[in-house]
Amino acid sequence: MIGKRPCHPPHDRMFRTRQVLTAVALFLSACPAAGSDPNRLWYRAPAAGWNEALPIGNGRLAAMVFGGTEEERIQLNEETLWSGGPRRADNPEALSRLEEVRRLLLEGKAVEAQDLANRFLMGDPRTIKPYQTFGDLFISFPDQGPVTDYRRELILDSALVRIRYVRNNVRFVRELFASAPRNIIAVRLSADRPASVSCSVSMSRPADATIRTSGPDRLLIEGRLDGGNGLRFSGLARANPSGGTVRTAGNRIEIRNADSVVILFAAATDYRGGDPGKSCAKRISSANRKKFIRLLAEHAADFGRLFNRVTLDLGRRPTGDGDPATDERLRAVQSGATDDGLLALYFQFGRYLMISGSRPGSLPLNLQGKWNDRMDPPWNSDYHLNINLQMNYWPAETANLTECEEPLSDFIQSLRAPGRETARIHYGCGGFVAHHLTDVWGFTAPADGAQWGLWPMGAAWLCRHLWDRWLYGGDRDFLEKKAYPVMAEACEFFIDYLTEDNRGRLVTVPSLSPENAYRLPDGSQAVVCMGPTMDIAILSELFRNTRAAAEILGKDEGFASDLQVLASFMPRFQTGRRGQLQEWLEDYDEPEPGHRHFSHLYGLYPSNLITLRGTPETAAAARTSLDLRLANGSGSTGWSRAWAVNLWARLEQGDSALACLREMLRKHTSPNLFDLHPLGSGSVFQIDGNLGAAAGIMEMLLQTQNGELHLLPALPKAWPDGKVKGLRARGGFTVDLTWKNGSLTSASLTADRSVVCRLRSSVRLSAVCGSKPVQVRSLTDDLVEFPAPGGRAVVLSAD
Repeated sequence: MIGKRPCHPPHDRMFRTRQVLTAVALFLSACPAAGSDPNRLWYRAPAAGWNEALPIGNGRLAAMVFGGTEEERIQLNEETLWSGGPRRADNPEALSRLEEVRRLLLEGKAVEAQDLANRFLMGDPRTIKPYQTFGDLFISFPDQGPVTDYRRELILDSALVRIRYVRNNVRFVRELFASAPRNIIAVRLSADRPASVSCSVSMSRPADATIRTSGPDRLLIEGRLDGGNGLRFSGLARANPSGGTVRTAGNRIEIRNADSVVILFAAATDYRGGDPGKSCAKRISSANRKKFIRLLAEHAADFGRLFNRVTLDLGRRPTGDGDPATDERLRAVQSGATDDGLLALYFQFGRYLMISGSRPGSLPLNLQGKWNDRMDPPWNSDYHLNINLQMNYWPAETANLTECEEPLSDFIQSLRAPGRETARIHYGCGGFVAHHLTDVWGFTAPADGAQWGLWPMGAAWLCRHLWDRWLYGGDRDFLEKKAYPVMAEACEFFIDYLTEDNRGRLVTVPSLSPENAYRLPDGSQAVVCMGPTMDIAILSELFRNTRAAAEILGKDEGFASDLQVLASFMPRFQTGRRGQLQEWLEDYDEPEPGHRHFSHLYGLYPSNLITLRGTPETAAAARTSLDLRLANGSGSTGWSRAWAVNLWARLEQGDSALACLREMLRKHTSPNLFDLHPLGSGSVFQIDGNLGAAAGIMEMLLQTQNGELHLLPALPKAWPDGKVKGLRARGGFTVDLTWKNGSLTSASLTADRSVVCRLRSSVRLSAVCGSKPVQVRSLTDDLVEFPAPGGRAVVLSAD
């Protein structure tokens, strides 16, 4: 009935009560405690710049919180706010020039081939439009006077930013979070003295927007990108004070003498259709019917369900008295101190960013995740497919965040239709193709220039993530309906594209080893080439995985056989005169021996084509390549150093991997723990380094390759004691590990399905399941196998 409070059934009321109690406990846990919290970033002052602000997000909305005391700035993003729109960039002239470019390369005329390709084989246009900031929400405070007891913090396990300070003997508290269940950003301002909260709320955007008020408590921002020719967008802020007054004045909301105020914000575009203004109004209306504490409880439960699956303790805490702030700890490391507890926090911060930026139904993480404060950001905040997008998702499965990988799987599907047209128009091939970058509009043509974009391997590399998801989760329906069709179609392109070289080998031509040049015998330099080592590795893996998928599904036997035949005609890995793994078919000199990419080491990581035990000579050549690169200055970007961490882990060199992690903190990390990429005279945020390093830390502790689980494969000497819980392994295992004095003491493995587990460990192990012993059979000195029942933990102990 109208006006009558609904009566909920008893179990519903109990659940809601538990939610409230959870939120109360969360609020209390947010109070600072002695010692360093492994899941908390905190600071003694407001952010002085964007790389000091604290990120929140729910997959679709994102924000950077500055924590000012005169004015709070909340920089906003909505994931679909991209300039441009659907367009065809395929170049009809490319196909007519393709064979001439191939002929020149086969004749050794790489410079001429590259010049011709740059003029005729690129997309038209060859550039894409940027992902843009949504704007800023400002909360201005009239209170004046000095501030004491300031604390700004990000509580990772509840995804809550909290600011507190004292002014004029009043303690003010500010709490902010981005709710995935409600798709809104919520802010609460409160004080410990009644009628003490006064503020004004405003918004701004650099272009393409109008701002107006609605009623006494709403502020709207509306517009259309690209001068009225692009996406329509809308944002709505609503203020709900407890006590005091609220009114609108000009283009702002003014609150005076409130006990507290809750501000809710929603944003939307018409990227997926619909009316963005109506979408915002509906979400704000729904959320406004809930008390803040219930919104917080719902949000914390949703986020914690993902975040709390994994815990990591590296056994080390910063030395010295008190509880140093996060930026103080980082400065100490950058001055030469050791704080591997900060690395554990960095790891969990990486997981936090993934949960905050990549949720089912959202777009995948771009170069800056979802956090960008510019209209024209570096590299357009695009999707780079020659390492960066893939690195963003390296940790997803092992970090027990398979749901967060879904946006990548969906995005790969979206590239198929435009990629078919690019394959046909540019190359006269079947299947589908994508090159080195793309956007939300399905750009698949070669971009930028031949030395950057004439690399047809982007979609093929992405396919390994589909296969990996099957290996971790064992979802046959996913394999059959989503993964295999994409993998097979990517293979179809290369069945047509592979070209016979002068020695009868099948190679990709034209192609390149991403962004790296080689020196020809006459001293000239080129990038465009034939059959670089990375292409060999990606295709060998793609063909292998596609054949395996066809066998599992019992289909396409002839197609799988064709792939095996093609693979047998491709070049093999080659060792150069310095003992290194060659990057190209010929043993060329490199103009930049410390190049940031490790493309030719793809077979070592992320792939498993090169292993210490299976291919020891090739692994030794890969190590020489890694040594040479790093000795000449590679690892000069955060993501490059993160890739090196994973490569060292695969080589089981834990001390070298740790050295790279520490180097990331010292040279490539901002005060808010964002990864930094050098640009001009400064540095900009790129999320790939954060996530690649998180993957590397897990790779040091657990590897699953070729049907084996390897426990503590690259444990550094500086981590003698520690434990990790909740990691996922290929084959469908959840793994907990504990070690002391540098050796494994216990492990718990829970299999999704009943299987035989093959496990590699440097210590002898006994096993029980419940109270019953499990028969462990030794295969070699460090390799055992045992039955693992589905859904029940097998506990292993060192003998």
